[in-house]
Amino acid sequence: MAKIKLEYIWLDGYFPTQNLRSKTKVEEHEDFKGTLEELGNWSFDGSSTKQAEGGSSDCLLVPVAIYPDPSRINGYLVMTEVMNADGTPHVSNGRATIDDEDDDFWFGFEQEYFIMDTKTQLPLGFPIGGYPAPQGMYYCSVGGKNTHGRGLVEEHADLCIDAGLNFEGINQEVASGQWEYQLFAKGAKKAGDEIWISRYLLDRLTEKYGYYIDYHPKPLGKDMDWNGSGMHANFSNTTLRTCGSKETYAAICESFRPFVKEHIAVYGEFNDQRLTGLHETAAITDFSWGVSDRGASIRIPLIAVEKGYKGWLEDRRPASNADPYKIAARIIKTVKTAKI
Repeated sequence: MAKIKLEYIWLDGYFPTQNLRSKTKVEEHEDFKGTLEELGNWSFDGSSTKQAEGGSSDCLLVPVAIYPDPSRINGYLVMTEVMNADGTPHVSNGRATIDDEDDDFWFGFEQEYFIMDTKTQLPLGFPIGGYPAPQGMYYCSVGGKNTHGRGLVEEHADLCIDAGLNFEGINQEVASGQWEYQLFAKGAKKAGDEIWISRYLLDRLTEKYGYYIDYHPKPLGKDMDWNGSGMHANFSNTTLRTCGSKETYAAICESFRPFVKEHIAVYGEFNDQRLTGLHETAAITDFSWGVSDRGASIRIPLIAVEKGYKGWLEDRRPASNADPYKIAARIIKTVKTAKI
């Protein structure tokens, strides 16, 4: 018999930006294979996470995905959904709103973020009481003058890969201390699971570096001439992957136009500070789409056009602090309204 550590991870009830919570269950197993079927539900005090009242505080944690925990011996990361005591989805449960039971929708998320120094409360590379050189030399840079935080970034990539996430890449972004990584999954729920697990690994890793991660889309202030942080959502379904039709792509892009407010509502807090029409963004009140246009709300990748309109679309509006479950749910709901 061996004791295993199960880290149950969930999203709390803070609104509009939810936070990761987790706690460890130690169980004894003779031959644990790391499957969902071997896991039981658990409960937590919802009154401490804005998910219940003190007089009836128990909420349920229902496992939905499990990954090896590369930082622990006999450890596993368990992503869970929050359920009410009667087994129905809690109002904070964005995963339960995704209409993609057949995994027809594929998502690739580009997660941007700033690495912050806990002592200075500033992004890495920022001097106290001043500013580093203007953006321009930081993007995909090499060398200690412009590159800050690579050690953490590389270790995070290794942790994600060792955990079995479909981790696809990393790069430094346009501001000092700003980075990005990419994840892809076939199935909207799986894509959301993997982003949240990757965020958990990143946040936990900062504990030993003296850093913290800021997912605010404009952490340096809305008036600063620096790019904000987004989480571009690349998505496709069978139609987009196979249609070979410019008209079909146009119809799907146009299906987003009537739902601008609905999308912005779940695309992240403080996103108005980022979506200004500057710094490779469209204005938050506008809607546009175009081929290879990074200033549009939705970009049709050039490679999809070159393949005869077979591929995917990129919604460039989601902020870095948005919930990938809610992003995916809204995109799927909108695409299904397209008149094709």
